[in-house]
Amino acid sequence: MKKILLIIGVCLLLIIVAVGITVGFYLGPIVKYGIEEIGPKVTKVHVTVDNVNLYPLAGSAKVKGLMVGNPSGYQTPQAISVGNISVSMDPLSVFSNKVLIHSVWVQSPEVTFEGGLGGNNLSKIVTNATAVSQNPSASANASAGPGNRPAPKIEVDDFLISGAKVHVSLKNVSGTGMTLPLPDIHLTDLGKGTNGMTPAELTQAVLNAITTDTVKTVTANVAKLGNGVNGILGSTGVTKNVGNGINTITNTIGGMLGK
Repeated sequence: MKKILLIIGVCLLLIIVAVGITVGFYLGPIVKYGIEEIGPKVTKVHVTVDNVNLYPLAGSAKVKGLMVGNPSGYQTPQAISVGNISVSMDPLSVFSNKVLIHSVWVQSPEVTFEGGLGGNNLSKIVTNATAVSQNPSASANASAGPGNRPAPKIEVDDFLISGAKVHVSLKNVSGTGMTLPLPDIHLTDLGKGTNGMTPAELTQAVLNAITTDTVKTVTANVAKLGNGVNGILGSTGVTKNVGNGINTITNTIGGMLGK
């Protein structure tokens, strides 16, 4: 009898594992489709993902090759690219009205800051996402799943972006591009204590944090860029014009932050 029970237990375990693997195999493409469907509705730019791997039994997921495009009128290939995103979640919560995500770790994203005078690509994307997230009907429509079914709300306890770099391309200041490290961005308790956040609201919150820290980093380093230009060009009229342009950019960015 013990041997029979052991065999039955092993068989049940194998079935559970097989179901978990099968569910993960089929749900991955669905999640990928959801990101590529909802992302452009919220940001108004092209959003793609290479692949999504789900591990339901472990309550984890891996997103690889996320790319957020640029608004019309900008020349750089994309605004944000991420090689790997790791997610830990409560697997049973996918069957409820609020998906509980314990942690999200965005590893070494590359951000492109293009513009400065009169705005930039990141602020434009944030403006698009904010307009959607702050409009309840627009947010619901953007977050809707297949058949316009309402998407579940989301709670994220811990959201970490680490190892990020920003590639700076300043408008009207040619030959002065630079790459800067971004400080870690750490968000907590997103959607906690409420009914959760829509995917549009979560997207807006994360993009806003990335843009704010990027603008602060560019502002803090733009003077160094001006010094580098002075060293290369010398004290000429061209140098003065570049310096004036950088000062204008700094003032513009400062205005965006309310400084």
